[in-house]
Amino acid sequence: MKWFYRCATCGTPYGILPNRYLCDSCAALQQPERPLEGVLDVEWEGTPVPGTIPLPIEAEWFPPIPVGNTRLWAPQRLRQEFHAPNLWLKEDTCNPSGSLKDRASYLVAAFAQKYGMKEIVLASTGNAASSMAAIGAATGIKVKVFLPASAPVAKRIQVLQYGAELISVDGTYDQAFDLSLDYSKQTGSLSRNTAYNPLTIEGKKTAAFEIVNDLLKMGAGAPHHVFVPVGDGVILSGVYRGFENLLKLGRIRRIPTLWACQAEGSSAIARALASGKTGSEAFDHPLPSNTVADSIAVDVPRNGIHALARLRQHGGQAVIVKDSEILAAQKTLSSTSGLFAEPSSSAAFAGWIKVRERISPEENCVILISGTGLKDIKAAAIGLGLDI
Repeated sequence: MKWFYRCATCGTPYGILPNRYLCDSCAALQQPERPLEGVLDVEWEGTPVPGTIPLPIEAEWFPPIPVGNTRLWAPQRLRQEFHAPNLWLKEDTCNPSGSLKDRASYLVAAFAQKYGMKEIVLASTGNAASSMAAIGAATGIKVKVFLPASAPVAKRIQVLQYGAELISVDGTYDQAFDLSLDYSKQTGSLSRNTAYNPLTIEGKKTAAFEIVNDLLKMGAGAPHHVFVPVGDGVILSGVYRGFENLLKLGRIRRIPTLWACQAEGSSAIARALASGKTGSEAFDHPLPSNTVADSIAVDVPRNGIHALARLRQHGGQAVIVKDSEILAAQKTLSSTSGLFAEPSSSAAFAGWIKVRERISPEENCVILISGTGLKDIKAAAIGLGLDI
């Protein structure tokens, strides 16, 4: 197998090596307060081992911690409540740090191991930080995270408990992102910043492989719709990448409809899709984020251009939900299925509730639950009318 990067915009190939993050020529077009230009896709030539998930780092380099292979299950009471006999939950809350972000951290840590890199740095709203800290602890790699001071306490404690260095930023995620990039450039530390490091997209594709494999094992057929919580767009692009790989391998016949579920107060990608514009121009009116769903709260979606192109290419859809709908969906999901999801994941469920009557009940719908509700109990308390 030959692995390499390819620019999603101009098609230029690059080797998968340390300090290669973006396409040189496209990144030179970067404008202030716009999504990243020159995001790279991971490509391969050759034939993967049948039945495996092809990844660009050899298995021997992966950390000794169980990531992935999370549950896909049928929520019977929800199915009955909503008359949805083909509703499924992909429960990534059972990853080690309680988040889907472990899939990306796992691959980034394997890369660091392979190339002897001793420190990984990133910015985060909380989940990527606690994820990388957990995987770093299992691997023995130093992790430094730049985290907005407004991040939920539970996520901050996770970072510290795992032994990572936490730099509190009195500002937004976008400001933390820039500070972490400056640090990695100055020190040569490996950046795990979302979208900026192509492996953050590649690692998340494994969720799509598991969804398809599990549905087929249960005789349910391939998914028709997948509802994804979206902030910066990396989970969306990662899931798309997985389905593109599955199509290339002949394991599916069509790419399912992906629904980009966004909070009303952080809906740049949904608004860009509705605008009909492409590229950076689709994001020419950035707005400050304001939503209870902190994990998907970004002013400028760093992977926005890349994710928007995927949505357009594959006929994806977007749905915007209010904070009140997110909190109501969180309570319904918890009290009717037994699965307590954080607000970002609940946004995906809220999105499904909002559009479900447009979908045939005979079609498989998968809700991607990307983080546990225990990461942000203050948000849940708001939904319950509690003051804590």
